[in-house]
Amino acid sequence: MARRDRPLSPHLQVYRFQLHMAMSIFHRATGVALSVGALFLTWWLVAAATGPVYFEQVQGYIATPVGRLFLFGFSFALFYHMLNGIRHLNWDMGRGYAKEKFKRSGQMVIILAVVLTLAVWAWAYRALGLM
Repeated sequence: MARRDRPLSPHLQVYRFQLHMAMSIFHRATGVALSVGALFLTWWLVAAATGPVYFEQVQGYIATPVGRLFLFGFSFALFYHMLNGIRHLNWDMGRGYAKEKFKRSGQMVIILAVVLTLAVWAWAYRALGLM
């Protein structure tokens, strides 16, 4: 078989990095983050089922700044992954492939994920009397 000295498919050196590339990578990363978050949710639920002593211990970890940062990141990952999944469902139905709609929907996913995350956290802090 003859050896080919050319690449078999285009690679990152060929393409200019664009928003949709970053969003695709971030969609995968948020999927992994949600899987890790599901383990922590399971830990919290097991602690709740085990008894008040263990549950208070887990709640103590969650109440730390690192725990809250994790929860904030988890909630952002949840909203981003959900909204980008809806965007993908629209593509599966054959909608949103026009260049301008493609770019606009990506921007809207990012904006809405940030807004929804901040809104939920503001509501939660207000409901708990922390604001």
